[in-house]
Amino acid sequence: MGDSFALDKSAKIFVAGHRGLVGSAVVRKLRHLGFTNLLLRSHSDLDLTRQSDVDAFFAAEKPQFVILAAAKVGGIHANNTYPADFIAINLQIQINVIDSAYRHGAQKLLFLGSSCIYPKFAPQPIPEDALLTGPLEPTNEWYAVAKISGIKMCQAYRVQYNWDVISAMPTNLYGPNDNFHPQNSHVLPALMRRFHEAKVSGAKEVVVWGTGSPLREFLHVDDLADAVLFLLEKYSGFGHVNVGSGKEVTIKELAELVKEVVGFDGVLVWDNSKPDGTPRKLMDSSKLAGLGWVPKVSLRDGLLHTYKWYLENVKQ
Repeated sequence: MGDSFALDKSAKIFVAGHRGLVGSAVVRKLRHLGFTNLLLRSHSDLDLTRQSDVDAFFAAEKPQFVILAAAKVGGIHANNTYPADFIAINLQIQINVIDSAYRHGAQKLLFLGSSCIYPKFAPQPIPEDALLTGPLEPTNEWYAVAKISGIKMCQAYRVQYNWDVISAMPTNLYGPNDNFHPQNSHVLPALMRRFHEAKVSGAKEVVVWGTGSPLREFLHVDDLADAVLFLLEKYSGFGHVNVGSGKEVTIKELAELVKEVVGFDGVLVWDNSKPDGTPRKLMDSSKLAGLGWVPKVSLRDGLLHTYKWYLENVKQ
């Protein structure tokens, strides 16, 4: 191992994808801790799918640490409509960044994946060793296969080159810079937007799909950023690490909590004719807990913080 990550506040750190939900949280955390030498490039400055551009960037800047949070992401509709984009763009980003980081002397790289890498019928809570034990969820297998390839690429570079490269797989995330698009956002920001719009318009009710019974796990993105820096400092293992809150909430409980945080006084109606989706999805994060990390942001506090950001930043 080289120098301790946390000690050198002037170390060059490249955060790929710094404008997204995850990358922006990592940058906030690094700045809060006093890191002064962050390498940040927007897509217009550096297209990570262009191998020669990425290689030139690493040759010129030679970052010491790399956090790979850049990815093409989207919901079920986007994955079904643009499968070639989801597999090709994510593979290109991963191959270009991981390989260039190694060849230009980066000390350590952390690759971020997603909980969708696991089989559709994985045991619950999902342990790390459930990876590649069964078929994937067909609706996002293009993205999942790319992310699995990223994990395996990191492991291969560790085996062949003895390079310190690690992977972290977060659960469902939420927080500032989330996607609040009316059609293609995830359940939590979608609920927040719908309750807010209902409150503003004076609507009497909000209809939500399903029965509200499925169990889900949510992690505030600031907690993930904290875990990312913890792993960079403390973890140098071969296997990927799950990053979850370890707390389950029903969609019904979530909807009622979002309704309360937003201040919508109308009625919440469940449309039982619509599908519920997977009954339970929870990550087993005991490996990370065993290393000494625990989440700090409660769901209520995280929702209050996120709604404040929404009011200040999302065009009404």
